[in-house]
Amino acid sequence: MELVLIIVYSLCLLVILAYSFVQLNLLIHYVKAQKLEKEEPATPSTWPTVTVQLPVFNELYVVERLLEAAVQLDYPADKLEIQVLDDSTDESRELTCQKVQELQAEGFAIKYIHRTHRQGYKAGALKAGMAVARGEFLAIFDADFIPNPDFLRRTIPHFSDPGIGVVQTRWGHLNRDYSWLTRVQAFALDAHFTVEQVGRNSGNHFINFNGTAGVWRKQCIEDAGNWQSDTITEDLDLSYRSQIRGWKFKYLEEVETPGELPVLISAARSQQFRWNKGGAENFQKMKKLLFSRKTAPLKTRIHAFFHLLNSSMFINVLLVSVLSIPMLYIKFFSPEYSLFFALSSIVLVSTLIFMGMYWVAYRRIHGGGFRTFMAYLREFVIFYSVILGFSLQNTVAVLEGHMGKKSGFIRTPKFNVLTVKDSWRENKYVQFRLSWVNWLEGLLMLYFAFGVVSAFLLGDFGLFPFHLMLFFGFGFVFYKSVTCRA
Repeated sequence: MELVLIIVYSLCLLVILAYSFVQLNLLIHYVKAQKLEKEEPATPSTWPTVTVQLPVFNELYVVERLLEAAVQLDYPADKLEIQVLDDSTDESRELTCQKVQELQAEGFAIKYIHRTHRQGYKAGALKAGMAVARGEFLAIFDADFIPNPDFLRRTIPHFSDPGIGVVQTRWGHLNRDYSWLTRVQAFALDAHFTVEQVGRNSGNHFINFNGTAGVWRKQCIEDAGNWQSDTITEDLDLSYRSQIRGWKFKYLEEVETPGELPVLISAARSQQFRWNKGGAENFQKMKKLLFSRKTAPLKTRIHAFFHLLNSSMFINVLLVSVLSIPMLYIKFFSPEYSLFFALSSIVLVSTLIFMGMYWVAYRRIHGGGFRTFMAYLREFVIFYSVILGFSLQNTVAVLEGHMGKKSGFIRTPKFNVLTVKDSWRENKYVQFRLSWVNWLEGLLMLYFAFGVVSAFLLGDFGLFPFHLMLFFGFGFVFYKSVTCRA
């Protein structure tokens, strides 16, 4: 039995190590990209027609903010139309319709499109809107985003290359400093939108449209088979189908589009669940297609294969976490495995790689200096702990995705909460519902408390920091979930 546990533990550590080297590759590409001069495309002599698509569903608290931002886009009025794709089923429908009418009266080319069903969810709404869109290009913004007025003037020129199918911009965070939860989310997203996206793009690897704050060439969507709703991350799905067809994506790190982060852990959980389950669903959908269509170099397709497996890393993280306490006792009572435990310390390399990657991203957003680095170390430890605390839920999501268990589109509630002075407590979309996952997270908190105590019992503090982070991570997630606190 000991040997079986050691083998499983070792394999999981090796997978995490391999994943860290993939991230290291992205980091290297990112650093190289920063040394290159960015060439700005020429301003078009004639601006093309653009349709701005705003898919909304029961967005009572943020829809007016979104519409006001959309009509402020600086673009030739005769070349711009705005579609409000409203699938709402509550009173926000009337509010949205009234606001659209007011903006129409002011002379803006904005249309209200309401579906009486939610067939295909967001993908279905975007597909229906595209069928009647005038634009050669389609800019998409979710309800919790506020595009800057110059968004189209900074993105559309990049389509001068006819092979470009998508231009994606970097997410900013309107409420980064609202709480530790929002800071953790921002910390993780910043790494994705700097190191990962730039690294993949500059390394000629596949990247993904992030669902919002980007622009599609309509021809690209049509050529790739249009929006599809057989996964719950329609953005990743269409991204891969497009790139497999040979379309190129352009990522603009320097163009920031602000968005609002979920302030409640229930909202963050639902978002995390959808992203991770959708990643697994897309792996199952794309794994054969990646290698049957040889439109990209083999190394690109191999990298894409592992990109689609990103969310599956949570399975390895959870297994390593749970098995780490038995390993502590095996190490103490079975000295014949001492060589194995000495070799397993190489996993520290993974931690150092992740720390380097996140520091580069943090410095990009916050600047350098000793004080900034110390602030980064504090936030990295908190981020690492909370992500570990999410590992059970995300593992469940990944397993559901790989096993083909279907679920509806999990909407992330929006709050319009930007500062501590703003309140979310009257938000009608807040759902307080506990599941078996929540209670198991509480048990894991106690389990890793035992791991912390075990360090003192056995006189072995090698895994003490890891178990302490697991205890606080699961404790944070459990407490916030059962108390419904921001």
